[in-house]
Amino acid sequence: MAQTGQRVDPYGSFDFLVEIDGIVRASFQEASGLDSSIDITEYREGGMNETMRKLPAKSKYSNITLKWGSADDHDLYDWHQQWVKGDPAATRRHGSIVLLDRTGQEKLRWNFVNAWPSKWTGPSFNAKGNDVAIETLELAHEGVERA
Repeated sequence: MAQTGQRVDPYGSFDFLVEIDGIVRASFQEASGLDSSIDITEYREGGMNETMRKLPAKSKYSNITLKWGSADDHDLYDWHQQWVKGDPAATRRHGSIVLLDRTGQEKLRWNFVNAWPSKWTGPSFNAKGNDVAIETLELAHEGVERA
């Protein structure tokens, strides 16, 4: 009888944490935008009329979006306000999104560099609902790598 390989289950997307230099935030509802793409430059090569040549050009990264339930802490909002007001003390920061396994152990990490808060969105309110008030912050950055 043929022997099968050991079953390896993928990790869940629900157990993660976010680390940003100097900012401590207990929990997030969502972290998204971990992607990169490479622009394509097309050109015609002399004598090759059937097709265009494609070369890699600039790399680019989407903004990282963080969502969390509004609470008493306002470190992320204050960081954004520094940039809104043109505070010379406003700094770019490095950070990570860390995926945990079911036991809470780190399994994967995505590190981003030179991030700054480009957009903050406050919660929406509805007297008929019972949803948690959610804030959103978009981080512009200069690169993300899976570690």
